[in-house]
Amino acid sequence: MADENKPDAAPQFVKPPQTLQNKITKGGPGAVNLAALAKAEAVIENLSDDYLNWVSEDFVRLEAAFNTLKKGAPDDKANIDAMFSIVHDMKGQGGSFGYPLMTQISDLLAGILENSETFGSREHKSMRVYIDAMRVVISHKLKDDGGAEGKQLLMGLTLMRDKG
Repeated sequence: MADENKPDAAPQFVKPPQTLQNKITKGGPGAVNLAALAKAEAVIENLSDDYLNWVSEDFVRLEAAFNTLKKGAPDDKANIDAMFSIVHDMKGQGGSFGYPLMTQISDLLAGILENSETFGSREHKSMRVYIDAMRVVISHKLKDDGGAEGKQLLMGLTLMRDKG
């Protein structure tokens, strides 16, 4: 996984803002109506229960694409792009619905997918670990930073990534 042309660097974890209010200008010209913003945040909060259903569907699609990739389909690039698209969606939705660990882990997996066109068994094993870690976040409902379990999970992934 380590690129011989790039020096080893510590992984960077992105912690997305938790609310829409952190992303907008309040007061003055072009400011958002705070009542409308509160209503939008309530809608997002109500959708969080649906997120668990959506992410389950994403896992089904991700597993299918991953299994196809492992078999070495004739058009690996198209399959890699499909996997990247699914992971990218999971990355964006995780933080939006209170699962920033999903965003962080998906970002790590997306990095593997976007930087290569073919993969061997070593990369497949790494991808499997990231996918399984994402499943742990959802099955254990590790919201926010996931507490001690989330920190341990990220530490293990970081060690795996650093080992290369």
